[in-house]
Amino acid sequence: MKTTLLALFVSMTTPAYASTAKFESLYNQQRHRAVPVQLVQPQDPTSCTTQKPCPVAFISAGYGVSHKAYQFISKQLSAQGYLSVAIKHELKSDPPLSVSGDLYQTRQENWQRGVVTLQFIRSQLMKTMTHYNFDQILLVGHSNGGDLSALLINQGTDFISGLVTLDHRRVPLPRDKQVSVLSIRASDFPADKGVMHTEQEQALYGSCIIKIPNAKHNDMTDSGPKWLKEKIAKMLRGHLQKNSCQRLKAFLNTHN
Repeated sequence: MKTTLLALFVSMTTPAYASTAKFESLYNQQRHRAVPVQLVQPQDPTSCTTQKPCPVAFISAGYGVSHKAYQFISKQLSAQGYLSVAIKHELKSDPPLSVSGDLYQTRQENWQRGVVTLQFIRSQLMKTMTHYNFDQILLVGHSNGGDLSALLINQGTDFISGLVTLDHRRVPLPRDKQVSVLSIRASDFPADKGVMHTEQEQALYGSCIIKIPNAKHNDMTDSGPKWLKEKIAKMLRGHLQKNSCQRLKAFLNTHN
C-alpha cells in the first residue's frame, strides 16, 4: 500500500500538560483519502524508548463532532503517559450516517470504513514512532466512534488492549477477557438491546459500565459542562490506574 504523510509538523514546545506532535493528516493513496488526526504526546515523551515504549490510545470522534473536541480526554491520557491519536472518521465526501432501518445493518458502511481507518493509522504511525507501543492500543470512542471501535475488536485483532466508550449505543461490547472494557453512559438515551454487558457478563469479563446521572449524550465533548468532563476524566484516570469498577462508581459521589 503506497501512502504519503501530509503536513507533518513536530512541535517541541510544551503547553501546560503535554508536548504535542502534529500530523495534520495521513494520506492513504490506495483509498484516495486524507484522514485528519491530532497527536498529543505524553507529559514526558523523553521517557518513551524503543526498549520501553509508551502506551498508545486512539480517540474516535462522535459523528459530526470534530476530532479536536476531546482535549479533556487527551489531557488525561497524556498525564497517564499515553500518546493519544484523535481521528476524524467522516469526510464531506462520505455518505451520511444512516438514520433509518436496522441501524446495526444500515450503518455498517460507516463503521467498516472506520475500522479500515484505524488499521491504516496504526500501520503508518508505527513505522516511524518506534518509541510507542502500537501492539497494545487502547481504543477510546464517543458515540459512533465507540461503535466502530467496538466493531474492530469484535472482528478479531491482536493489537487492542482495551476499549473505553462514551455512550456508544449500537455495537455490542466485546465479550473477551483479554480486552479491558469501560463504558461511561449518559442518561438521555438507552443503548440497543444486547450492546451492554449484563451484570453477570461484567463479572465474567471484568468490564465496567457506569451511568452518570443527568449526563447528556451530546455533552461528552469539550463543549460539555465542566462537572461532566471532570467526572469522565476522573473515571478514565482511575480505569487506567487499574481501580476497581466499584471504586470508579464511587467517583460519581465525589468532587474533583
